[in-house]
Amino acid sequence: MNFQVIEKANTKHTLIIPLIAKDLAPNLTKLTTQFGLPSAVAQDFKASTDETLLIYNSQVGLSEKIILLGLGDNFKTETLRNALRLLFHKQKEKLGEEVIIHLDCILEKMEEQEAALAVEACANGAELATYQIAKFKIEEKPTKFPQNVAFVFPKQLHDLIQKAIAKGTILASTQQRVFDLVNLPPNVLNSLKLAEFAQEAGKAYSFKVEVLHLKEIKAIGLGGLLAINQGSETPPTFIIMEYKPKNQATKKVGLVGKGVTFDTGGISIKSSDGMWQMKCDMAGAAAVIGAIEIAARLALPVHVIGVVPATDNMLSGKAIYPGSIVKTYSGLSVEIEDTDAEGRVILADGLAYIKKNFEPDIIIDLATLTGSCIVALGYHASGMFTNNDELAIQLSRAGEQTGERVWRLPLWEDYDKQIKSDMADVKNLGGRPAGAITAAKFLEKFIDKHPAWVHLDIAGVAFTDNPYSSARSATGYGVGLLTNFLSQL
Repeated sequence: MNFQVIEKANTKHTLIIPLIAKDLAPNLTKLTTQFGLPSAVAQDFKASTDETLLIYNSQVGLSEKIILLGLGDNFKTETLRNALRLLFHKQKEKLGEEVIIHLDCILEKMEEQEAALAVEACANGAELATYQIAKFKIEEKPTKFPQNVAFVFPKQLHDLIQKAIAKGTILASTQQRVFDLVNLPPNVLNSLKLAEFAQEAGKAYSFKVEVLHLKEIKAIGLGGLLAINQGSETPPTFIIMEYKPKNQATKKVGLVGKGVTFDTGGISIKSSDGMWQMKCDMAGAAAVIGAIEIAARLALPVHVIGVVPATDNMLSGKAIYPGSIVKTYSGLSVEIEDTDAEGRVILADGLAYIKKNFEPDIIIDLATLTGSCIVALGYHASGMFTNNDELAIQLSRAGEQTGERVWRLPLWEDYDKQIKSDMADVKNLGGRPAGAITAAKFLEKFIDKHPAWVHLDIAGVAFTDNPYSSARSATGYGVGLLTNFLSQL
């Protein structure tokens, strides 16, 4: 899709006009004069969220088609992004080759930077709509999207708007690569392939990638990762990525992503109902890889390190037994009460490793960690656990701006007793009550009292029902959130 900025619409095209419900009446009056909208539009269109109305043969003749697009009562860039994505996805055959997105009605009272963010959201949403999930079908009809998408702005704003378009499309291309990682079947994407993907991204976008394989993993004592990998035919990998800006970095940020490429539950085996979805258990890893790729592509002035412990969690005669005790990279021992609480065990090694070897100013881990978090928050926000109030505020703000929302849950010491073990330093399961919290408390043991740590439980938001596929599929959650957060630093 080719995006451009023009000064005046002078060709036949499809005109897309986003509208806010509370400002609808005066804007429809203005548009009737400007584009010859029929007066009956006011009866049929209320500008509710994602509502569309297609109008043919504008009286003025400027456009062959006009599509009114509702954004609901209050303007948010994320609402605009989602509305454009849904429109381009569902009505691509009706849009034609030439499209202009007419933003005058929503930009009247905005500053230039706000207008740029709106354009970035439009470009991002339109480009995300082109994602194709059907990677393995023999015959798949080619999908026809618009060839050219334009925004009308005065010449003095063209550079600003072009930069916004570039950022939105770069973000979309990385998000689509993350979609692929999470959607790929587990017989295609394993720990070795995940490492290869990270290496290819590093080579393409100039960030450093080191992959530790079984021999090196054993040598440095990543005992948690080794324990979970015991039952697998595929060896684990430990992926270390580093992006350093050319100029002075504002902060050093460490990201850790859970890379369980498929989770059977091990000996504590899951129910077969819905187990196919466990290919998404590496969505935290995908988000970390994507965030570092974006930081490099946008040349953000932040030093970012990413660590991904990668394995599947399989059932075999060699699999780790419930009741086993393993020694982790930090030196702490863990009693494996439940082999289906495997993600926190490999994350324990990732967190301890990044803290010891890189000493970042901030550590953030992302993991599809607990069903308890879905019970608490549903499919609308990730659970956020942090020992730093300022980070909680910053990530909450970033979540609202991107639509990848977070909600803070407590880390009180009261929960420690649920993961107390008689035989080891800690056990990996705290029981059903407050399961997401006790999982976070487990992880907290491995940050070595780092004062700026955040754990994001993304179990409910990484792989969901959505309008873009017939079954559950990847959302790319975390890439937009982390990009916004890193940009603000």
